[in-house]
Amino acid sequence: MISGTNGSAPSLRGVLLCLALLFLNGVAVARSPSTSPTPPDLGVRLTPPKKGASQDDSFILTPPKDLGLQPESARKADALADFVEGTRLEENAEMENALATYQRVLNFDPGLSELALRVAALLSRQGDYPRAIDVLKDAIKARPKDGGPYLQLAFIYAKYLRKTDQAVKYANQAIALDPLNFEAYQRLYEIEAAAGASQKALMALDRAASVESADAAFWIRLGKLYATIIFKSDTEPKPEEIKRVNAFFEKAVAHAGDDSAALKEVADYFAASQQIQEAIPLYLKVLELQPDDVNAREKLATGFVLTNQRDKAIAMLEEIIRKQPAKYQPYELLAQLFDEGARALERANQPEQAKPQFVKAAANYEQSLLINPTRANTYLRLAELLIVPLKDSERAAKVLTEARQRFPGVPEFSYFLAIAQREAKHPQQAVITFEEALNEAQAANDEVLNARFYFDYGAAADQAALYDKAADLFRKSISLDPANSAEAYNYVAFMWAEHSMHLDEAEEMVGRALQFDPNNGAYLDTLGWIHYRKGKFEDALNELLRAAQNLTKPDPIVLEHIGDAYAKLNRVPQALDFWQKAIALSPENKSLAEKIEKTKTTISKGPPGKINRID
Repeated sequence: MISGTNGSAPSLRGVLLCLALLFLNGVAVARSPSTSPTPPDLGVRLTPPKKGASQDDSFILTPPKDLGLQPESARKADALADFVEGTRLEENAEMENALATYQRVLNFDPGLSELALRVAALLSRQGDYPRAIDVLKDAIKARPKDGGPYLQLAFIYAKYLRKTDQAVKYANQAIALDPLNFEAYQRLYEIEAAAGASQKALMALDRAASVESADAAFWIRLGKLYATIIFKSDTEPKPEEIKRVNAFFEKAVAHAGDDSAALKEVADYFAASQQIQEAIPLYLKVLELQPDDVNAREKLATGFVLTNQRDKAIAMLEEIIRKQPAKYQPYELLAQLFDEGARALERANQPEQAKPQFVKAAANYEQSLLINPTRANTYLRLAELLIVPLKDSERAAKVLTEARQRFPGVPEFSYFLAIAQREAKHPQQAVITFEEALNEAQAANDEVLNARFYFDYGAAADQAALYDKAADLFRKSISLDPANSAEAYNYVAFMWAEHSMHLDEAEEMVGRALQFDPNNGAYLDTLGWIHYRKGKFEDALNELLRAAQNLTKPDPIVLEHIGDAYAKLNRVPQALDFWQKAIALSPENKSLAEKIEKTKTTISKGPPGKINRID
């Protein structure tokens, strides 16, 4: 399709500038006296003065000869006055009168190309293509070396009259007149492409590519047009195609010199086409020329991020913040960098080094929200940081409460708030908020109501001692994603074992979890604890020892369970050994500390006896 912008009329300002050329050489702007309206009758009868007598020139209606316009100049003055009147009529939407007035200007000089283009465009909008064509052809006759009317004719014949041959003829004539005018090649390309002649369209661009132009803008426009052809969403460009497009932008760089705007356009192309290594040095050059170009600095920082030059990206973003501290985007990108770096350290088992990075990430997210509190995802990212790695769920709850007020009815905020309340040990409030999130999601038909949502809700209900409700929620989680339900099966089984409820069903539940992952240490611990609750202490000890062997790192709960099983089997030294290991990993466990102390006291009073109950 041929774009309408390529056939648009020139601006009134441009036309006026062209018309002003009529009045060089000292021509005054005035109407000819012959066309001036007759002065009103003032009731004074004027008698011509006698020859040679003195005159009162305040009553002379005919200007002296030395002040009057010559006929040609008078016609020029009339033409400009008509143009001014035409613009007034056009602004008042009196298009017919405006066109008639413009036509009088063109009758004076049909070679006023800018005005001819404007009149032709206005006539085309009204569907009067014959008159538009006549105006343009008259302009060509008057000034045959002006390419503008040829391009406008090509546009009209292609877009409105569907006469491709004539359109191509005029486009080629425009190219012949000015081989360095990229717009002519683009017009020819659009005509052929609209006619379905894709090969001929590409040939038009090939003609442009063969030109020896020293204009960086020429090569940038050609490169962009080629890029729209090869970078399509449904196909992957071939390496040789990318190489060819790159060559046009490289020519633009060669001719751009210190033109920072041109260099930035080329850098943007390389960045958009995922050629980040080529974009980075161009952005650096732009910043040398325009040190205060924050947009280029941001794009350079993004380029460093995409090429895993994290330290350079951080330094660049911090520099941007120093120069423009009131923009939220650098804070947000900096937060993401710190967040990603911290998670990489966690994966490398360096939690101590990761924590300060998480703190910096949270601080930058908070600063971003202070500047622009409309970013919903930023609230969620900050909340997740506070809840999980930073373990500051109280602060997360405050952030999410603010987000809920700003984005009412959005279930994600209620969902995250419920998790924060649960982790902050406010399970009753968490259950209420989970229910609100459930209602909001149902009203909005939101996808948040997935298996994970019901799992998290179930965990809150368990903490609130709503065990039956929790079991129902875990069953809902299992039904929504049975292929990934092992964790839910294990949770409900362990919950029942902890409270000595439904132990047979609990054993069945953990058995299903173990079908998914037979050597999972957490699931084996649940099975051992169910055996313990059933009084099968030997079976319990066997499963619990297997659990400890299959865990990637020691777990204080599993170690305590092993100690309990040993105690029930009256093997107190072993029980104490495992309890001591557990308390070393979980020194805040007061009940375990009391159990250890009580057992030591019992031993000190005499030979070890049977320990009948340790919970």
